[in-house]
Formats: sequence, C-alpha cells, structure tokens
Amino acid sequence: MSEQRGRNAPATVTGGLRADAVRSRELLLRAAREVLATEGTEASVADIALRAGLGKGTVFRHFATKDELIATIVGDVLDTLLAKGAELVDATDPAAALHEFMADAIELQANDRAFCEVVAGTSQQHPRVRAVVDRLHDLVEALTERARSHGAIRDDITGTDIALLLSGVYQTAAPLAATEPELWRRYLALALDGLQPRAARPLPYPAPQPQRS
Repeated sequence: MSEQRGRNAPATVTGGLRADAVRSRELLLRAAREVLATEGTEASVADIALRAGLGKGTVFRHFATKDELIATIVGDVLDTLLAKGAELVDATDPAAALHEFMADAIELQANDRAFCEVVAGTSQQHPRVRAVVDRLHDLVEALTERARSHGAIRDDITGTDIALLLSGVYQTAAPLAATEPELWRRYLALALDGLQPRAARPLPYPAPQPQRS
C-alpha cells in the first residue's frame, strides 16, 4: 500500500508550481533572453520554444501573450540596470558615476537588441515596461542633477539630454558594430567631453521636455 501511495503522490511543488513546471519556466526564460537579445522583440515564440526545447503551448501556459514574455525578460534587465544605477547615485565621484552608468546602459544596447528597442521607445507598450522605463528616466535625472550640482557637467544639461545621448551614442556606432563592437566607447568619450563645463558655449536649442511613456 505504501508503495502504491508513493507512485500516486503528487509531484513536488515549488513556489506554487510543480517541479517540472519550474524547470520548464527556467528553460523558457533562459532561451527567451538569448533569442530576444539577438533577434529583438520581433523574435517569434516558435523560435524561443525551439531554443528551450519546449512546445509553443508550454510557452503560453507560462505567459498568456508574447508581450508578457518580453515584458518579463526586458523588465528584469531594466531592474538590474536600475539597481546598479541606484548605488551610483550615492557615489563619491558624481562624474565617474554618470560615466559608469552611461557606459553600462550603452553596452546593454549593444549586446541586447530587445533592450535596445525598448529603451529607444519602439516597444514599450506593456504596463510593466512603461513603469520601469519611467523609473529609468527618473534615475538618469538624479544622476545628472548630482553631476550638474557638483560642477562635473555643464549647468544646462538635463536628464533628458543624457537619456537621448544613451541612444545616440549607440546608434552612432551601430553601423560598424559587427566589425567594431567596442566602437561606441569612442563616441561615449566624445560625448562626455562635450558635457564638460570648461569653455562651454551656449547651446543653440533649448533642452527637450522630459519623456514619459
């Protein structure tokens, strides 16, 4: 009788999910990160399922829509970037902190196509993504304000300027990314030089308004 009960016992449950479901979800998330990073938000669910070794039906049992899956993957990447940026807000060198955050954000764009598309505004309709992108803008503003208040950058630079530069630096180097994957670092250095307060001349156009999703 005890052997029969063992055979009929339910599968182990972890965090509300069966152990096999947990494993399927882990495989799915890992595959989705890889496929979305290389193919962007237009990647098909079929390709993600194939990379994970799962059926499409399994994908939709975990995520009702493709947008839900993308929001989870990109949202996690953004959360990691935000956590690191939050630590930099209190750094002793505001200029170095802003530089480090900009480098991290641009490197993510260079290595993760889905992230790049989201921060560029081409794919951020999901509520979770919109909320995290808004937090990203707030963080950039905080880092910029601190650098500005310490005289590390010119006093007419705003967080919106910096947010746009993050995309601009990446896009400048993008055409040669296949053969020069680190080229963006050259243009980031040029942009940082342009932010310096020394011998700054008035800018010919006012700062843009903060962008909210």
